[in-house]
Amino acid sequence: MVEVQLETPSTQNEISDRSLIPTNLYDLDFYAWTQSQSELLRLGNWQELDIENLVEEITSLGKQQKQELRNRLGILIGHLLKWDYQPELRGKSWKATIREQRKQIQLHIQENPSLKSYLVQAVIEAYELALALVVRETPLDYQDLPLECPYAIAQILDPQFPSNMD
Repeated sequence: MVEVQLETPSTQNEISDRSLIPTNLYDLDFYAWTQSQSELLRLGNWQELDIENLVEEITSLGKQQKQELRNRLGILIGHLLKWDYQPELRGKSWKATIREQRKQIQLHIQENPSLKSYLVQAVIEAYELALALVVRETPLDYQDLPLECPYAIAQILDPQFPSNMD
C-alpha cells in the first residue's frame, strides 16, 4: 500500500523555499514542478527556472493542439466516409458526430488560429485515422476506400456538406 502524506502548512512554506526543492522535481512530482515553475515565473525569478523542461513542456503543448485537430478531423472524415459508403445505414448518430466534430474543429481553430496553416497537412495525416475508423467500425476494408482523402478542406468543414445530410 502506498502512503500519502498531506502537506502541512510548514511543508507548504518549505516548498516555497527553492533550496529545498529537489533538482529533479520534474521527474519526481510533475504537478509540484508545474506549481514551482509557475510561481518562479510569476515572481520573475528567471535564473531559477528549469528552462530545459519548460521548453519541452511548451513544445509539447503545441503538439497537443495539432494532435487535437488531427484527431477531430480523423473522426469527422471517417464519418463522412461512412455516410458516403454506407448510405443504407445513415442515421441520427452519424449526423450528430459530423456536426459535433465540425463545431469542435471550428472552436479549436478559433482558439488557435495559427493552426489554419496546418490544415492541409492535418487532413492528410487525419485521413489515415479516418480509414482506420471506417475499417474498424464497418464491413468495409482499406481497398474499398480511396487512397487519398476525397474531400476538399472546404467540404470537410462546410456544415452544408454533404447536401443530403438534412
